[in-house]
Amino acid sequence: MIVMLLGTHLLLTFRLRFPQRKILKAIRLSFARDPEAEGDVSQFGALATSLAATIGTGNIVGVATAVALGGPGAVLWCWLTGVLGIATKYAEGLLAVKYRVRTASGKMLGGPMYALERGLGWRWLAVTFCVFTAIAAFGIGNTVQSNAIAMLCQETYGVPTVWTGLVIATLAALVILFGVQGIARFCTAFVPLMALLYVAGCIYILCVNGSYVWDALCLICRSAFTPHAAGGGFVGTTVMMTARYGIARGLFSNESGMGSAPIVAAAAKTKDPVRQALVSSTGTFWDTVVICALTGLVLVSSIIAYPDISYTDGAALTKLAFEKIPVVGAPLLTFGILTFAFSTILGWSYYGERAVEYLIKNPNTGIPKLEKHQAMGLLLYRLLFIAAVFVGAVMQLSVVWNLSDLMNALMALPNLISLIALSGVIVAESRSSSDF
Repeated sequence: MIVMLLGTHLLLTFRLRFPQRKILKAIRLSFARDPEAEGDVSQFGALATSLAATIGTGNIVGVATAVALGGPGAVLWCWLTGVLGIATKYAEGLLAVKYRVRTASGKMLGGPMYALERGLGWRWLAVTFCVFTAIAAFGIGNTVQSNAIAMLCQETYGVPTVWTGLVIATLAALVILFGVQGIARFCTAFVPLMALLYVAGCIYILCVNGSYVWDALCLICRSAFTPHAAGGGFVGTTVMMTARYGIARGLFSNESGMGSAPIVAAAAKTKDPVRQALVSSTGTFWDTVVICALTGLVLVSSIIAYPDISYTDGAALTKLAFEKIPVVGAPLLTFGILTFAFSTILGWSYYGERAVEYLIKNPNTGIPKLEKHQAMGLLLYRLLFIAAVFVGAVMQLSVVWNLSDLMNALMALPNLISLIALSGVIVAESRSSSDF
């Protein structure tokens, strides 16, 4: 999967002539509105919902685990996959808008399943993608996240997991039952705040570790391409091990190539597929190029500053780094993990719903119609999803983690096929647009 995902990143980067060069324009477009455009949520609302699902515990504890297992060079590999992944996220967003459909009730639906069906005529592969997406939503997008919140509250504040599970499930229900508009409103208001607070905390730690930041940068770059011996708080690593953990964390952190983000991009109010594609591409930039890179630099500089402590546990490493912020350090880390994990639950609930809606759409016309039995199916899925939030908080999740990774990989396969097969369409649309 690492080879396939990274290969797709490289292919699209070169075929699109480095769309990464448009990132500043894409950021500006994120805050603009497309007048008289059709869609369910604003372009920024779609981006915020996508970021809510991608910015999760992986950006904090996940990066720490990559550093602990792959050494400091893993941070550079993680960052590079984020830079290259911008091209793939751009391509996903473009296809999502180009092949989206409007339901009888006026709602916009799109994503890899519609690109596979309408762009390539491969409905069987579209169905396969939706099956894996609906299942994956219960893993990495639900139970894993609620378990992380429950464990954190129990270990830090002594709150029983049952009570935490009930609270999370109730809060999730209040947002999820309002549909994409409710999720987008919550994420639009909350995601920028939580990201800014976390970034501010990282910058403060880097100021505290100021005399070690340059050394950390040099160590990250050097270790990415040379074996690293054990010592100074680091485990011994090979270049292959370093690249493996760094690339894997980057790829699965920003979800470029998985096919999840384009599902919500299709709901954006826009007339131009290229315009929304540029907005979507900023999700990978913020998630990996900025947040994961800051986290990695904080961790490596902390290891250099305090070399007498062994850092074999990613969670312990993250906790120690943030404890350097007086008074608010531990609460800030707790707030970051709580909000990141909860927003991931909300974002993935939308992805799962759209996959289920595709599976139960009218098979005769091929046009999605939210009839009575379909509405009941969606309601049942929402209730099961909310129940799973509680279950995840109180259960052991080693098996669920493995199942989640498998479902994520299987979910990515059909999406990667559509991106490669329709790469000519992506290039043609891009070069004909004034925004590109």
